[in-house]
Amino acid sequence: MESPVRLNGSVPPGRRVYAVGDVHGRIDLLRRLNARIRADAEEVQADSYVVVYLGDYVDRGGHSRDVLDCLIEDPIPGFETISILGNHEAFLLEFLDNPGRGNVWIFNGGDTTLRNYGIDVGDLEFHAGGWEWLRDRFLESLPERHLDFLRNLPLMHVEGDYVFVHAGIRPNVPLEKQERQDLLWIREGFLDCEDDLGKVVVHGHTPFKEIQVRSNRIGIDTGAWMSDTLTCVVLHDSEHAFIQT
Repeated sequence: MESPVRLNGSVPPGRRVYAVGDVHGRIDLLRRLNARIRADAEEVQADSYVVVYLGDYVDRGGHSRDVLDCLIEDPIPGFETISILGNHEAFLLEFLDNPGRGNVWIFNGGDTTLRNYGIDVGDLEFHAGGWEWLRDRFLESLPERHLDFLRNLPLMHVEGDYVFVHAGIRPNVPLEKQERQDLLWIREGFLDCEDDLGKVVVHGHTPFKEIQVRSNRIGIDTGAWMSDTLTCVVLHDSEHAFIQT
């Protein structure tokens, strides 16, 4: 799907870059989109193929564990894979480090992730043991490779004139000085910014029914866990297009 909007940016010569929006436990859509990305790559010659996943792999949808397995296990053979930290992965990690904050994660969809690992927040043992009991149970159920994957996710990735982050960036702040909170959470001040941001920002985090293409950003969170539409932007030289489920 081609876009009518022209962007003043390009990826490095010979690189074909695919970026995927928020998955939120929808392994069915992720597998379908990965297959379409692979089929697209087979039709277009490039020196290298890169897929960037923009975070929020867990929560809300019912198959967070399977999504993490997929991302860890070379999701598209022959592609370089970069997985970015999302705010929902940050919720999960914060719960592990500070279980007293568990209610924040649960309120934002963490209960579905816990159930996916065999833990029910309605369990009477949880009500007796509290948040630390729940954290300990989760750690017992969480494979070490999942924890290692989550703890080592980067906050951003750069390809030529594009920067890939989960939520966005703070305008007028150099990339190397961006704050973690903004990269994971920003909306106000970024989504309505029309200024040159230094690079074209490819992001998820804020769901829209339609893909957001502006002169300075591309927003590809199309609310997959509810809409059944998972979106990928394809970048090659100075061109961009989209693939959806």
